[in-house]
Amino acid sequence: MDTKQKLQQALKEAMRQRDDVRKRTVRSVLAAIKLAEVETGKPLDEGALLGVLQKEVKMRHEALEGAQKAGRDDLIAAARAEMAVLQEFLPEPLSPEALETLARETIAEVGATSPREMGKVMSALMPRVQGRATGKEVSQVVRRLLQGD
Repeated sequence: MDTKQKLQQALKEAMRQRDDVRKRTVRSVLAAIKLAEVETGKPLDEGALLGVLQKEVKMRHEALEGAQKAGRDDLIAAARAEMAVLQEFLPEPLSPEALETLARETIAEVGATSPREMGKVMSALMPRVQGRATGKEVSQVVRRLLQGD
């Protein structure tokens, strides 16, 4: 069962259980997936689905930060609850050690030796870590490794 089917099944289950937070969150993600499919003109592959999910988590994280600055406990709780629902559909995140190992392997494969070649490394590495690490985390590790080598 792919991620989209899992989301559709979770929506049905949330409706049966009258779980409003879960229902609202899953509907929001399915709408974002549908929008992406309409924009591309074809169904999304698993990597693209995980990308949409990560984007949704990032949006909730930004909303959480804004709510914390504003001191809005109700919005903080809502954002955390929605993030928890979304995390269920994402694969297990990579540990820093595993991410560094993958980055080292990719750097060796593309033959990068300087930070100027970071784009080559990132384009080869991002599909491998899709859904398991953010682009920011990956770029920090790659930059550090290229500057250190």
